[in-house]
Order: sequence, then structure tokens, then C-alpha cells
Amino acid sequence: MFMQSKPCISVSMLAWGLNEEALLVEFLDRAFQLLESTVDDYEVIFVNDGSTDGTSSILEAYRKHEPRLKVINNPQNVNVGISCRRAIEHASKNYLFWQTVDWAYDISEFKIFLNLLRHYDVVQGIRPVPERLLSYIPIVRSIYRVKGRSDNLWKAVISLTNYYVLRILFGVNFHDFQNVTFYPTKLAQSLELQGVTPFVNPEMLIRSYYSGARFIEVPIRFIPRSKGKAKGTKIRTVLATVIDISKHWLQWGWKLRFCKAKGQMHGSIDRVSRPLMLRDEVALIVVPLFKHFR
Repeated sequence: MFMQSKPCISVSMLAWGLNEEALLVEFLDRAFQLLESTVDDYEVIFVNDGSTDGTSSILEAYRKHEPRLKVINNPQNVNVGISCRRAIEHASKNYLFWQTVDWAYDISEFKIFLNLLRHYDVVQGIRPVPERLLSYIPIVRSIYRVKGRSDNLWKAVISLTNYYVLRILFGVNFHDFQNVTFYPTKLAQSLELQGVTPFVNPEMLIRSYYSGARFIEVPIRFIPRSKGKAKGTKIRTVLATVIDISKHWLQWGWKLRFCKAKGQMHGSIDRVSRPLMLRDEVALIVVPLFKHFR
């Protein structure tokens, strides 16, 4: 009975895209259907990142019959990081999260994720790894991580390499840095984000963790793109992300890692994959999620 009621919170759903006319209407329909069925107070914020196709016209037409759609137009393409930061600045509800235009992450357990926000500051999605005896061996676990991580092997290898670089440099033991994450809007808007590439997502996690936030990792699987063209693993984007990571490691990342080593403030991470470590009330909420680790 508890899980059937709508969580009494307000939610901002964020998204951004460049030349995504093939996917846009389907994405917006799906977003509004999900939110309408789950919460009473919500908005969708879409950043049109300098599109030159029919994206602008589609957004304008959709906004005429759906006033809860907020559209932000970038005069030119400025990439994921700045688009994400602009969307966060315009969020007005109590909590926020984002989804890709190609709906790359399975958030069918949306209501459970929102209910967990009563117990944690941040709910972080991870691409689930089957819980097997061999999966506890670090190198073998990496092989498990490749499967189902992206659209193809090349993208999966780039994603996994990025993951380990972030783990090593910033010293935060998340099981995924690029996924769906649910934040209190005030926390997200207080982080003074600087990333201009896809690094902005890990940056939010890292800064939140070192601010003392309490996390729970939940399984959110990757869904391969079926239409349109992904842009996140182009060589130009990968190089820009490497530069962004390096720059921020030198500016502030090493300082946070050093503070953690001295036992100063940092957050905590609970995991659905480790149910025996969860409080009883949390374990009851996440029971339906256990099937994702089979």
C-alpha cells in the first residue's frame, strides 16, 4: 500500500540535446507520462543546445499545449557540461534528476527512487553487475561491467576507462559516475559546478560526497540507443573530457582527496547490492530492485 501512493515531493526533470528531432517528441511524451503517473508537482526543463534541425520548432509547438515544459535555448552548441549547469540553475522544484533524450537509462522503478529520498540525500544509479562469486574479483568484475554498459564494445571500453580514471584520481568509491542521479535541488545548485563536458556529472557526485552527502546506489540499467546519433564518445568529446578532468583535478580534486585521507568530512554510500548493510525500513523499500542483480 505504501508503494502505491505518490511521493509527496516536487520534481524537476532535466534534459538537453543537439539536433535530436528524431527522438524529441517521443522523449517528451514519455517524460510527462512518467511524471504525471508518479508525482503531483513537476516540470520538464529542456536545453536546446544550438540545434540546427527541427528541434526548436518541435519544442515551441510542444510548449504551447504543455506549460510545464521549460525551454532554454543556447545560441550555439556549448556541450553537455554547460547545458547541464544551465538546466540546474532553472530548476524550481525540490528535487531534480536528468535523463538522456534517447532514454538511455531504465527508470521504470522511478517511484522507488523518489521514496528513497526520504532516507538519503542523493540516490545514484549504477549499471548493475550480476552478483556472482567471480564478480567480486576486481579484474573479472570489470569484464562483467563491460557487458551492457553502452551501445557497443568501443563505447563500453571508453566508459569503463573513464570510470577507473575518476575512481583513482578523486578517491570516491562509486560504482558508476555516468547514470541517472536524484538530488535535492538546493544541494545541486550550491555546488558551484565548473565542468564544461560530460565530467559535470561525476563532478556533482564528487563534490556532493565530499560535502558529506549520504548516498544510496540503485540499479538503473543502460538501454542501447535505437534512433538518432550518440555524440558522447566522439574523439573530440573524449579529448575535451580528459582535459576537463585533468584541469579540475589540479585545481581542486587533489585537495578533496587529501582531506578524505586525513579523515575530514566526506559522505557515505549504501548499496542495494548489499542488502544486509541497509536499515530495515530501506531494505523494505528496495526489495523490488533485487531482481536487477540476478
